[in-house]
Amino acid sequence: MKYKNDKDLGLVLCIHCMKVLENKQKVCPKCNSKLKQRDEYSYLKTFSFTLVAIIFLFPANLLPMMEVTTLGVVEKSTIFDGILYFFQTKSYFIAIVIFVASIAVPIFKLAVLLYLLYITKYNKISLARNATKYYRIIKFIGKWSMLDIFVVALMIVMVQFGNLTNISAGLAAIAFTVVVISTMIATQSFDTRLLWDKD
Repeated sequence: MKYKNDKDLGLVLCIHCMKVLENKQKVCPKCNSKLKQRDEYSYLKTFSFTLVAIIFLFPANLLPMMEVTTLGVVEKSTIFDGILYFFQTKSYFIAIVIFVASIAVPIFKLAVLLYLLYITKYNKISLARNATKYYRIIKFIGKWSMLDIFVVALMIVMVQFGNLTNISAGLAAIAFTVVVISTMIATQSFDTRLLWDKD
């Protein structure tokens, strides 16, 4: 016998206060939150955008993030080059911020998204509780994901020396932006109720 979820039973769960209501209602009478019914393509959307983020993560880290032109000489630097530079100049705080925002956070978010997809695909309901906690973490930090792009933009504005030096964003900035946006959409698309469903 196939397990029936809340949508099959004509119900909807308020993901804010956890009240179960009839799916005819649009607003939760308990907490006044907008009710959202299940999206049947939730898993597919999360999988697709996670895959896109993984693909673009490589050029985001391997291609130059910044291009510095001084007297006609072009120097290109990747994210790792930038981190090493700030460590060498003893700007440890900036180096750590860039490392966390550009490398640690994207990898952590992708790891959690893959974990969520794995649990959903293979019905590992025993892991659903912890997976839900991880989901809430990546959803919370999602709004800070553009921090690295803002850091690069700020550096481009600050480090300009007239006609002698020109700094511009490299191709890695575009790839990194794709990674950030893709992980944000993947996170927003995922419905945590899928973690608790049975076949």
